[in-house]
Amino acid sequence: MEIAKIEPGVAIVRQDGPKYAQIVTAGGHTVVSDEPESRGGRDKGMSPIDLMLASLGACTSMTMRMYAERKGWPLTDVAVKLRLRKVDAADCPGCTAKTGKIDRIDREIELSGALDDEQRRRLLAIADHCPVHKIMLGEKVIVSRLAGEVPEDDPVHG
Repeated sequence: MEIAKIEPGVAIVRQDGPKYAQIVTAGGHTVVSDEPESRGGRDKGMSPIDLMLASLGACTSMTMRMYAERKGWPLTDVAVKLRLRKVDAADCPGCTAKTGKIDRIDREIELSGALDDEQRRRLLAIADHCPVHKIMLGEKVIVSRLAGEVPEDDPVHG
C-alpha cells in the first residue's frame, strides 16, 4: 500500500513495532494509536476506542462551529467530553435492545459565548447532525478482504 497517495475518505494503518502500536495515516496526517501498558501496549498514542471518541467529539465541535458561523451567532468556544460505557439495555429508554449490555456514549457539550437559550438548544440539536454521529448511528456494513482480492458482492469491481 502506497501511503503517499491517499485519497479523501481513506485511512491506512500499519503496525509500528512488535506490539500493538499503529501508525495511522489519513488526509496527509499521521497519528499513533496504541493500547495502554495495562493492556499489553506501550501507550505510544490513543487507544482505538479513544480515537473513535475523539473523532465524534471533533466532528461535533466542528459541526456546531460551522452552524454558528453561518448563523452569525457569537459562539466563542466548544468543548466536548465523551465517555463510553456499557449499560444494561433495560436501563436504556428508547433503545431497541431489551436485554443484555449495550454501548452508551455520553456526550457533554460546553458552549461559550453570548448565546441565548434558543441558540444553545439549537446548537445542541445540531450536534446530532455531525457526519460521524450519523455514521455511528446509521446502517453500516464493513467488508473485509485480503489485499489483492475483489469481493464477489462489490458492485464497483465485481
